[in-house]
Amino acid sequence: MIQNNTNSNSSLNKEINTSSSSSSSSSSFSYEYIRVHLIISGKVQGVYFRKHTQDVSLQNYVYGWVKNLPNGDVECVLEGLKSNVDKVIRWCHRGPPNSRVDNVEIKYEAFTGNFTDFKITE
Repeated sequence: MIQNNTNSNSSLNKEINTSSSSSSSSSSFSYEYIRVHLIISGKVQGVYFRKHTQDVSLQNYVYGWVKNLPNGDVECVLEGLKSNVDKVIRWCHRGPPNSRVDNVEIKYEAFTGNFTDFKITE
């Protein structure tokens, strides 16, 4: 299930305009910060999925948390630049060695900016 609820709050989306003095052309780069809530199902417990998710997230400057669920799924919340969060989501579809990812449920939520680290919780 994919739900797209992109936040257009200007404080969360920063746009940088650059222009060359020798040219009349200008380019615009958008830095969009997002938050996603994931439920990953398959063989995702007992294969270091949480630790690898933490490592991949921190390598990509993505913050939040990850935890095992009683039903065998893994749940996580990711916040950061959209391009970086997208990299972690793509990795979650593969998972670490010895895992088998059957489904990744993605829910887009309002970015909070409250995380400064990535935690593994119980």
